[in-house]
Amino acid sequence: MVSSPITDLLKNQLPLEQETLELSENVRYGLVLVDIINGFCTIGAGPLAPAEHNQQMSDMINEAERLARLFCEKKWPIMAFIDSHHPDVPEHPYPPHCLAGSEESNLVSALRWLEEESSVTIRRKDCYDGFIGSIQNDGSNVFVDWVKSNKIESLLVVGVCTDICVLDFVCSTLSAKTRGFLSPLNDVVVYSNGCATFDFPVEVAQTSKHGFAHPQEIMHHMGLYMAKERGAKIVSSVLARGP
Repeated sequence: MVSSPITDLLKNQLPLEQETLELSENVRYGLVLVDIINGFCTIGAGPLAPAEHNQQMSDMINEAERLARLFCEKKWPIMAFIDSHHPDVPEHPYPPHCLAGSEESNLVSALRWLEEESSVTIRRKDCYDGFIGSIQNDGSNVFVDWVKSNKIESLLVVGVCTDICVLDFVCSTLSAKTRGFLSPLNDVVVYSNGCATFDFPVEVAQTSKHGFAHPQEIMHHMGLYMAKERGAKIVSSVLARGP
């Protein structure tokens, strides 16, 4: 996507320094995949899915698959959040989407194989925030238990949307970590090229009754910037050391 003058100005006024993450065998990692499902990522799969090819979305899926295969090879834990809504419980301001039991509410084809992997925990959630969506009726939290049982020290987060579900989850996780609820977690890392958001230009929003203007590059940058502002590490590349 070609950068616009407004995007350039934003990045100049809100510069985002990014690091490189080199995965080490000496650190206990966990990978979180946020809503990499048909309803948000597969062309034409639903009202919130892209209508045509989107490079940012495509790159996100490729990087998520790469990392998921790497983590599975190493038997490192993965948690996949999946947006899954009851038809009688709307999620304003968005139209009904990713209804439980629908194909929208399934992992994209590039990641469906994860359903058969023993190191993968799949959590269907009915809200933006996977942390809140992990709360059980008895008050326990599936995500918190997953972090503790796997003794995760560094959490790597990828998925959609950078400024909505990814950001909400990251902020809640950082708050819980600060309160000491997620020991031994030390770092929450957001991989910028492993995240994406949707594109809803202002000229389209002005003629639509659903949603607000949502320029993709601007909102992607803002999501990453706010995650870093909350205390997350933002990385532009994730490398794996050789054996």
